[in-house]
Amino acid sequence: MSQWLASPPPSVVTLTGAGVIVLGLQIVVRPLTSLLLLGIYVGIAAIVSGIANVIPNGEPSRWWRWLLAILWVSGGVVVLIWLGRSLELLPQALAVMLVLGGLASLGDALARGRLSQRVLAVCWGGAQIVFGLLSLTWPDATLLAVAVAFGVRTIAFGVALFSRGARQWTDPHPSLVTVEPDPKTRRRQNRLADGARYALALLLVVTASAGWWVNDWLEDGAIVVDAFYYPPGDIPSGHGQLIRSDDYRGEIPEGGTVERILYTTRDAIGADAVASGLVIRPVDPPPGPRPVVIWNHGTTGVAQGCAPSLRNKAATEWDIPAVEEALERGWVVIASDYSGQGAPGDFPYLIGKGEARSSLDAVLAAGELEDLVLSPDTLVWGHSQGGHAALWTTQISENYTPGLNVLGTAALAPVTDPYALGDVFTRGDASPQQTLLISWVLVPYSETYREVDLRDHVATSGRVMVREMTQRCPSEPGLMVSVLTALGIGLDRPLFVGDLTGGALGNRLQENAVTGPFGTPLFVAWGAKDEVLPPSLQHDFVEQQCQNGEQVRWEEYAGYGHLRILQPKSVFLPALIDWSEALLERTPGAPLNDCSR
Repeated sequence: MSQWLASPPPSVVTLTGAGVIVLGLQIVVRPLTSLLLLGIYVGIAAIVSGIANVIPNGEPSRWWRWLLAILWVSGGVVVLIWLGRSLELLPQALAVMLVLGGLASLGDALARGRLSQRVLAVCWGGAQIVFGLLSLTWPDATLLAVAVAFGVRTIAFGVALFSRGARQWTDPHPSLVTVEPDPKTRRRQNRLADGARYALALLLVVTASAGWWVNDWLEDGAIVVDAFYYPPGDIPSGHGQLIRSDDYRGEIPEGGTVERILYTTRDAIGADAVASGLVIRPVDPPPGPRPVVIWNHGTTGVAQGCAPSLRNKAATEWDIPAVEEALERGWVVIASDYSGQGAPGDFPYLIGKGEARSSLDAVLAAGELEDLVLSPDTLVWGHSQGGHAALWTTQISENYTPGLNVLGTAALAPVTDPYALGDVFTRGDASPQQTLLISWVLVPYSETYREVDLRDHVATSGRVMVREMTQRCPSEPGLMVSVLTALGIGLDRPLFVGDLTGGALGNRLQENAVTGPFGTPLFVAWGAKDEVLPPSLQHDFVEQQCQNGEQVRWEEYAGYGHLRILQPKSVFLPALIDWSEALLERTPGAPLNDCSR
């Protein structure tokens, strides 16, 4: 046995190298097609790499290579034995293996050899360590980045073994008399080999440096939640109480001033919570109490840092439709972030009561600001998720905030039925965008409702990725990591298991559908080419509300997508202002009902 290990047959070395190459290719080409298969690949590759580390190549195996071999083999065995459990830790395991491999390469650089060999060993070891460390910063991307890096390392290792075995196989009985090349030929060969090693070393340095730079760029783009959003230990009792206010640090719309507020509210299950938002008021308002427009923002992510009030343009016409037109008319626009965004807490994504309470309490809190007198007359606007929030705001306003007089609700491309939307999203393969949206629903629902368990809907190996997806915002560059991960898993969608619209989750999705009654006019508008929410769902909602006897004005805009409807120069905006003005001024005969169409 010792003789076999000391001098393995060329066939064994060649076949081992070929097997390692195949394993590496499988990991690189399809790292996420099957997370279970990836775990098996990694386990086997770790064992084979450990054994191959101590196969002699003409030089005695160093002690650190034996130690590394033991660690690799042990790690591979653990991955295979506890596969189901270890998949959740697979990204970290891959990163550790890369770091260990890098340390071994640095050890090789201390051994005897030409300068180019040592430089290459240092650069190869350093690159492995860099990518191992970077992967720990982005756990969900590790299965893409580190698995590929691990696969490349495995391929390189296999090629070296295969080449060595092939040389031994083609020359099984080398001559005892070694014919040395002449000095001129030897120098030329050494120069070529040195040049190739230096070129590869430079490539490794450039690649590792680029990876580190990208990491810094992604981290610099992350949104920072400042101290304003963290409430003091002693906060006012009751909902709708102002905690503090401060100047908004972003762009100010023409004709307006903007303050950010922190206030008390109640979350989706009625517990005490804190929320933040913006109050946008005219610079020179007409005398008397000012009418209020409650703006409910669309999806901006579900993490604390995704609050609109943290963004630079949150108070401009790019985020709030017709905000400058509203200010010209002396209206005050109040835009909640919802609890859990900006201020810490659970974010009520598509959870109606949580969204609505945050919006209504923002108006009560704004009423405590100095030199601001608000009229009870209130309009509610919202887009997408915010359309869902707007409709729920009107549904509960009479009981939750009886002092407010909600005159009407404008819902732009609203989510009206989360259950029906979930059913659409889970048919067939999920796109990267749908994968993100499903993750954004699953995590808040599981954090809000005890009976909704993430383990029932997300594969064990995917929970880290799903949770990491919910920690990034669409406005920060780090989202591209989530998009790349979603693209990787999109081949056969291994993240989600079970019925996403069944059981406790399905019941809660149905519970958060918008049903009314409203009792005041609705204005529902959407784009005919909405790429996020199927227009058929909007038609169904309008038809149902007309059957319920509600006053519904509705418009479908040809050629408009999901966002175009609320952006500057949208043909919908003048209609929104005219409809709102008619309600505030109680204009007789205003066109408020299209149910007869």
